[in-house]
Amino acid sequence: MSESNPLLYRVVPARPDAHCFEVMLEIPVPETETLQVSMPAWIPGSYMIRDFARNLLSLMARQGGRPVALEKLDKQTWRISGFSPQAGPVQLSYEVYAWELTVRSAHLDRNHGYYNGTSLFLCVAGAEERPCQVEILPPPGAIGAHWQVATSLARDGAPAWGFGRYRADDYADLIDHPVEMGVFDRIAFKVEGVPHWMTISGRHRADLRRLTLDLPRICAEHAALFGELPIDRYLFLTQLVGDGYGGLEHRFSTSLLANRDDLPAPAWPMAMEPDMNMEAKTDREATAMEREATPMQAPSQPSEGYRRFLGLCSHEYFHLWNVKRIRPRAFAEQGLEREVHTRLLWAFEGITSYYDDLALVRSGVIDAKAYLTLLAELITRVQRNPGRLRQSVAESSFDAWTRFYKQDENAPNAIVSYYAKGALTALALDLTIRNGTEHRKSLDDVMRALWQGYGRTGVGIGEREVEQVAAEVSGLDLTGFFDQALDSTDDLELVPLLRTVAIEMRLRPSTSAKDNGGCVERFEPTPSRPDIGVRLQPDSAEARLGVVLDGRPAQRAGLSAGDLIIAVDGLRANAANLDALISRAAGVGPIRMHAFRRDELFETEVLPEPAPADTCELRLDEEAADADRARREAWLASSVKSVNQA
Repeated sequence: MSESNPLLYRVVPARPDAHCFEVMLEIPVPETETLQVSMPAWIPGSYMIRDFARNLLSLMARQGGRPVALEKLDKQTWRISGFSPQAGPVQLSYEVYAWELTVRSAHLDRNHGYYNGTSLFLCVAGAEERPCQVEILPPPGAIGAHWQVATSLARDGAPAWGFGRYRADDYADLIDHPVEMGVFDRIAFKVEGVPHWMTISGRHRADLRRLTLDLPRICAEHAALFGELPIDRYLFLTQLVGDGYGGLEHRFSTSLLANRDDLPAPAWPMAMEPDMNMEAKTDREATAMEREATPMQAPSQPSEGYRRFLGLCSHEYFHLWNVKRIRPRAFAEQGLEREVHTRLLWAFEGITSYYDDLALVRSGVIDAKAYLTLLAELITRVQRNPGRLRQSVAESSFDAWTRFYKQDENAPNAIVSYYAKGALTALALDLTIRNGTEHRKSLDDVMRALWQGYGRTGVGIGEREVEQVAAEVSGLDLTGFFDQALDSTDDLELVPLLRTVAIEMRLRPSTSAKDNGGCVERFEPTPSRPDIGVRLQPDSAEARLGVVLDGRPAQRAGLSAGDLIIAVDGLRANAANLDALISRAAGVGPIRMHAFRRDELFETEVLPEPAPADTCELRLDEEAADADRARREAWLASSVKSVNQA
């Protein structure tokens, strides 16, 4: 279709109190006597059918001011007929309910608006490659008086950070740029000369200068790894909430949902740049201010929460290459109408999950001990789920739509995470290649080869081609490795691999419910403790069971997820004292438990057993051979330094 006649969309946050966007779509020159339009069923990067069409409250079609016929064909598709191709544009108008505060959907109230294109924009069949224009208008009245717009969409007349007209190359481009509107802070920095921004929506008292120091280093680390930064702009859209975590990748941006307390807190007394005297500025001026990176002394190690936030930023930024440009052939060949199955999510999410924390230590944002703590916690998470012995990581990838994204109380017993197990697979692959090539090659080289062969060319990756590229780059026969790592449920052999880079690993029983392992100076003896194999529902003062692990004492005693434990050996139980009551009663035979299942009281006997060795500890082996310690330093060394030295 002619590029001189783009599809025209208009978005109005018309009814914030009712959480409703109004959308208009104008099809300038219909070339047939019928049109078909549809809403996506899922959003790229989140592998679950979400049926965005369910949020359409109304849909009307007109031509020249007169209604034309609309017929619904299925849950997300409509046919338009009864118009004349010669009588001018066909206009569709519809209202979308937006009250889901996630990175995957749309949300609107008096404080802000946010949407992904998959939630708002109808797709015109046959016009998927036609250019699009979208006009974003402010909400009515005084609500939007101080609102701005943040999006990575190309501007087509709209002022910077303002309402107005934007453009997209085609429908795929249109839905790949989420939009935030409202009052927000923003910071700015550059990576390899490319402008980057982060907007922060939601109340906070964060040290935004700290972000301008840490984020560029992480981004530069990823760019150096791939040897190329294939963008001319990048935007982090951050929504802060009291309790939340998540991200979704896009080609030129990412949406982040984070706990407001995870952002770096300002030092006390708070040091401000000379031109950032907030007392001399109105709230609106301060909020709209753009902070540029300024020199400051290297800060201390990030807090646990801030480290988690930086890991999220790192993860989504790595997707700029891995998933958004290096992508499975299945995604390139199929649409958004139904599930698209692939066994490759272990590579696209798992490898990304490996590099997100690795980039933190390589960039110098955290030290080696902090990185090993993150790695130990990851190993612990995988070890604690019996589902790893039932489902391979390739199966987890393929079944993401129906199992990983639709988890229930039995999920820990039935599935393994392609994020977590995939990250450990990437670690094992990296160390296997390094060890097998005397550290001349690594997973870094594999990722660069994937970028050159697939990312830069846009050629989709076949289901086994990541494995083939890894073998070609390394020169190793990796058949046995991939057979075990991807297609079996065997645990990865991490202990000997980590030893090649002077890191010792052990698995021990946990000391408490909050013990997730970490990096230690030395391995200390760990006393055994009684365990019945349950996990309580989070954020509850009651001892209500959230998970009952397969084959463990609680399951053998007939306890189930959802049961409320009220007494242990005649003493009242709650979330805070359940472990202590079990420990006190254990050792002299079965212990009596009283519980409610729904509204029915029952009694059972549980025989605790020693807690399993499922908690990982890692330590830096400074007494290892010089060559092994040198390999560890090379593994954790910055890619930026490697590029500069080359």
